[in-house]
Amino acid sequence: MFEAVGLFVLGLVLLALGGDSIVKGSAGLAQRLSVSPFVAGLLLVAFGTSLPELAVNARAVFTGNQALALGNAVGSNIVNVGLTLGAAALAAPLLVRWRALAPLLLCLMLATVAVMGMGWDGAITRIEGVLLLVAFVAVLAACIGRSRKEKPELQDAIAGFVRTGTDLWLNLLRFAIAIALLYFGARWVVQTAPVIGLALGMAPLVSGLLVVAIGTALPEVAAAIAAARRGQGDMVAGHVIGSSVFNLLVVLGGMAVVRDVPVPASFVRFELPAALVFAAMLYPMLRGDLRVSRAEGGILLAAFVAWVAFELFLVHAG
Repeated sequence: MFEAVGLFVLGLVLLALGGDSIVKGSAGLAQRLSVSPFVAGLLLVAFGTSLPELAVNARAVFTGNQALALGNAVGSNIVNVGLTLGAAALAAPLLVRWRALAPLLLCLMLATVAVMGMGWDGAITRIEGVLLLVAFVAVLAACIGRSRKEKPELQDAIAGFVRTGTDLWLNLLRFAIAIALLYFGARWVVQTAPVIGLALGMAPLVSGLLVVAIGTALPEVAAAIAAARRGQGDMVAGHVIGSSVFNLLVVLGGMAVVRDVPVPASFVRFELPAALVFAAMLYPMLRGDLRVSRAEGGILLAAFVAWVAFELFLVHAG
């Protein structure tokens, strides 16, 4: 058990380092290839933080542990809103000027409802996986188009996310290091999470939902708190919402394209509705005064703690 915990923590560290390395490498190559800094920054802000989850789920699917991958994909969305955004807003109120995030959040809620419908018959099929990937392309195009209408200062802030060294050798080295880190990090997390979950009385699905989703989010929580204190509310909210959309449409959709994803009935009744509720809680905060206050952050964090307690109750009650 202690060895499993040690490898799990080491895997999380490698995933965090690998995710950071691949984001920097992508930013550098985008600048070198003359990709619009605004578009490149938007993609990295919104979807870059999901790369560790993508690596974990790819490994889980490859090893036949789809339950762990499913739990992680949906659990990460709950963790994103409840823990990451809640903790960041509690540390410092978030001013969100990025108006395209409200429609993106609406897309997240619609995607969650769609996944619930797809899983109603007990599985997300390959065709449904393709539909999720196509939906992501449409959402991405709409998000880029709408974000181009944002105020110049916000566009500059988003574009600033990709400013880094542009040397070809440096960024290729970053990619090579990232691939190695993500490979071993994902391998050790997928290998040890079921062991830890079993010791806590959890099935693989719940291990992915709680152990892996919370574990992989911890570096993001620390980064979000630091960004909130620097007044970068747009970046925090963009990371949270964009990553959640990516998890459902690309990570889960990609899993289904490789192989049909079994979805337990209990997951459709409890976990997916919980993800929908967390997203819905955030919607009036972004549509109202464009601020996520400390009080609202506290509500999100309290709701997250209540959800974890409920999941643990179900584990031990079962």
